[in-house]
Amino acid sequence: MTAVVDRLSARRAVEALRSGVPSRDAVAALGSGQSDIEDRFIQLLDTTGTVRSTGRRGLLLGGGFGSGKSHLLEHLAHLALDRGFAVSRVVVSKETPLHDPAKVLRAAVDSAITHGGAVGAVAEAAAGLDPGSARYAELLRWASGSASVDDRFALTLSLLPRAQAGDDEFAEAIIRFWSGDRLGVAELRRQARWAGTGRPVLATVPVQELAVQRFRFLARLFVAAGYQGWLLLFDEVELIGRYSLLQRAKSYAQLAGWLQPDPDDPASPLAVVLAMTDDFDAAVLTAKNDRELVPAKVRAKQLPQWDEVAAGAGFGMRLIERDMQRLRSPDPEELDQAYQRLKALHSEAFGWDARDVVGLERLGATRMRQYVRAWINEWDLTRLDPAFHPNTEVVPVASIYTEQPELDTDHVDSNT
Repeated sequence: MTAVVDRLSARRAVEALRSGVPSRDAVAALGSGQSDIEDRFIQLLDTTGTVRSTGRRGLLLGGGFGSGKSHLLEHLAHLALDRGFAVSRVVVSKETPLHDPAKVLRAAVDSAITHGGAVGAVAEAAAGLDPGSARYAELLRWASGSASVDDRFALTLSLLPRAQAGDDEFAEAIIRFWSGDRLGVAELRRQARWAGTGRPVLATVPVQELAVQRFRFLARLFVAAGYQGWLLLFDEVELIGRYSLLQRAKSYAQLAGWLQPDPDDPASPLAVVLAMTDDFDAAVLTAKNDRELVPAKVRAKQLPQWDEVAAGAGFGMRLIERDMQRLRSPDPEELDQAYQRLKALHSEAFGWDARDVVGLERLGATRMRQYVRAWINEWDLTRLDPAFHPNTEVVPVASIYTEQPELDTDHVDSNT
């Protein structure tokens, strides 16, 4: 039985590597090969939750197509899970634009997992709260006295134990509110009255601001439930290069906000890693002249809120220029080790003794994913026909940054 399980695990890893999908099995088989970035990441986790008046609360990673960015993010996710963090993966897309905190929050909540691997981490954290514990008391103290979140968070947190004891529907409504859903003022006041806490005064909060506050609260909720913090991993951030100019401006500002400490919550237990293509600077900031056009166009609106966006966008673009940690190309020793691991893995997966294959010429510009795909394809072919001698060629795939208006999705910035 163990042999069958090992073979299935090996087969899953091979198929994931063949498809370029960074699955748990694939990452475990190949590792990351980015020791410098790993060291910076561990340091980031170790300082998460401390006051960060300077420095960064996030890392910006850069690499070409097929260089292993998604693979590395999956590896970092495993490291964080092993260190007791809740982890969310957010892929920037039409449905999850970086410039919309409310949609990013929804994606982060939906993908959040803990060490067990099951989704639904926010509900799990809420269920794990102990109202008699010091951690719960600290969360309630912070929510009650913090100017960085609305009074709704302290109120719903104080009402949760009572709801969990006898009103499952309202308990679920509280968790959905923390996760991004609406919770009516009338219902909150009714529940507060039944709990004997009086009639709370609740001001309206813009949807996007409330999403920012939810990130702050949920990170501390995970800590109160016994985790070390919350890690957000953003992939395919380069998609912002295909937005319209104004949406790019807001996305640059959001990128800056994720990387720098939260001025309203500098000790937030929230860590962030963003990954994008390493040619973004040349292809977008330079070729589209975003450094000059974006701030100028935004400030031309002559409104205070757009002046703030312009300042944030300028800072975000400077971070892309200065702070991007580029994935390094694999060296000969790393390639040799990867080749031997994958050769043994392919042999285990298909029950044969994989023979040596040529693969690709070892050039500095060749990506690890290209080497891996070539090796696996050549082993597949020689397993089927031992007399065949494959010759693999690589066709470069360029990143596309042409503006696509259909990516711009308007949101309703109403009050809640």
